[in-house]
Amino acid sequence: MSDNLLKQIWERRSLIILFALNDVKLRYKNSVLGFLWSFLEPLLMLAVLYIIFTNIIKSGIENYPLYLLLGLIIWYMFQRATSLGQSSLLERAGILQKVYFRREIVVISSCLTAFIMMGFEIIALSVFMVAFHFVPSITIMFLPLLLIDLFILSVGISLFLSVLTVYFRDVRFIWQVLLQVGIFVNPIIYQLNMFPDNIRSILELNPLVSILNAAHDIVLYGTLPTFQSFLYIIASTGIIFIIGYIVFRSKEKEIVEKL
Repeated sequence: MSDNLLKQIWERRSLIILFALNDVKLRYKNSVLGFLWSFLEPLLMLAVLYIIFTNIIKSGIENYPLYLLLGLIIWYMFQRATSLGQSSLLERAGILQKVYFRREIVVISSCLTAFIMMGFEIIALSVFMVAFHFVPSITIMFLPLLLIDLFILSVGISLFLSVLTVYFRDVRFIWQVLLQVGIFVNPIIYQLNMFPDNIRSILELNPLVSILNAAHDIVLYGTLPTFQSFLYIIASTGIIFIIGYIVFRSKEKEIVEKL
């Protein structure tokens, strides 16, 4: 199953990249600032949260501005990828009804759009590191591995949500509400050690929490995740992807009829 999927994705990589780049261009079409919004969006959110949590609430987290920005970048990637992936089948209904190709390509290209946009934001993070005179440890070289896991997690969830949205259009609104809640139950503006152990252990079941924790550790604190943590990230994202893929494939023949 996986070998066949990867082979077909690779054979159609040009189509996936074309869809993704086209989505990026359309996002900023007729915008005065254009791609600059990829930098401004996380930076404006950072400015607001930084003022609140450093001057009013006093978070006390080491390297907090960078902690906050890195968390926002990862969260925005997940938020955009799942939102775009969720509605990708509906938005490309016209071409899906006229041309046959693997339907999951549409979902994957939408997640790739979010991944490309994250690239701009990582450049902004680099600028902030220079501004704060922060020199990351060599452990930062493991960040790409985490980002790949983040992409796989996003695709898996998007595959499932895209099918669900075709059948139940209200799922789009429910997911947006869950995303709004999600920013407060993930270690983005705070660390999980503020919660009691029993609550923290439940929150850590979320693979996105593990990815965020690991990203903060390897980028800001020069600490590698434990082998168990790294294995959990790989296993959980892989399982979610497989479930999403199986659900998608089981309904693929009905999707076009429902669009």
